[in-house]
Amino acid sequence: MNEIKIPELAESITEGTIAEWLVKKGDKIEKGDPVVELETDKVNVEVNSDFAGVITEIVSEEGEDVEVGDVIAKIDENGEAGADTSAEEPKEKASEEPKEEKKEEAKEPVKEDASDNKQDVIASPAARKRARELGIDLSSVQARDPLGRIRPEDVDSAAKGGSDKKESKPAKKEEPKKSEKTEFDKPVERVKMSRRRQTIANRLVEVQQEAAMLTTFNEVDMTNVMKLRSERKENFIKKHDVKLGFMSFFTKAVIGALKEFPLLNAEIQGNEIVMKKFYDIGIAVSTEEGLVVPVVRDADRLDFAGVEREIGNLGKKAINKELGLNDLQGGTFTITNGGTFGSMMSTPILNAPQVGILGMHNIQKRPMVMPDDTIEVRPMMYLAVSYDHRIVDGKDAVQFLVRIKELLEDPYDLLLEG
Repeated sequence: MNEIKIPELAESITEGTIAEWLVKKGDKIEKGDPVVELETDKVNVEVNSDFAGVITEIVSEEGEDVEVGDVIAKIDENGEAGADTSAEEPKEKASEEPKEEKKEEAKEPVKEDASDNKQDVIASPAARKRARELGIDLSSVQARDPLGRIRPEDVDSAAKGGSDKKESKPAKKEEPKKSEKTEFDKPVERVKMSRRRQTIANRLVEVQQEAAMLTTFNEVDMTNVMKLRSERKENFIKKHDVKLGFMSFFTKAVIGALKEFPLLNAEIQGNEIVMKKFYDIGIAVSTEEGLVVPVVRDADRLDFAGVEREIGNLGKKAINKELGLNDLQGGTFTITNGGTFGSMMSTPILNAPQVGILGMHNIQKRPMVMPDDTIEVRPMMYLAVSYDHRIVDGKDAVQFLVRIKELLEDPYDLLLEG
């Protein structure tokens, strides 16, 4: 009998949630066949079997949290498809005594379910098992993990608290839960947050708690960028087979500004500032499952067409749920474009451990006073840069954004330098 375990996925990913089983008990599979789809913090990945044989047991059900190394299924290399199902039939036709024994055995899991009926509780499989063994209600366990994940040691601590504490804690915690579910007089729908949405929520809160985040604003006159795009768009697409969009201009402008203000291309590790000498630019993409930030690698080495092509490819992969872990890992600075949804101004949140993020917004025509005091209607865009004040001073952040503005308002030089 062999075991199918959760493999090492990536350095930053140690756990996930069983999204969908691709096989069922009694199925015969070959070595390398995908058996389960695992939802991780970043992407969904398929786990393949290292063995050929018949699935004899599904250990972890859909929706259950699992960690690297956990056994999720068992496989018999010498088994035959459907053999497991037929093997159970003689047991059902046995004498009355075995049936009674089965009934007795079935009662215990029902009791355990009382402690395991906690879909809203985030706990490791080991913690769930420990809670069943000790008869502890997971909703009464206090998690020491800052993300709220319950570990086996948390369950042990709850067990040592004594029967009086165990009886009093659930009573205090169950009351608000009941009130939450009954406070609405009109129909509501409760939907469990996906692992990815939980991760996004937790990380956004972490960033706001751990980083000294500030935002500075400016506005850019998009007249020359739009004029240049109009002049070059036909030749550009004929030559490169890709459209000349706005993102390549902003990506190149960001890189130019980062080279002048390198602290915005750094990160904090302990008591050290890590200055990155490369430019892997994250481009935020909105998907049905939440925001993802695929990374354009070595964007400084790409020309405008290369940037547009890479952004287009990553965007398609994101929409089609084909992004791999390598597409999302790393990144030195992020650009997010709320303007595609009509946003006029916002304060983007840092994509930790990065210390800078640029927010683009909607282009709107506004009357502007020109240097000669005349008034012209110009296509204007508000820009926002959020930064970590722990290592980036306000002066650097403001000048960084001004430099981006200057490069965008004179895109001909940007094209030559890019």
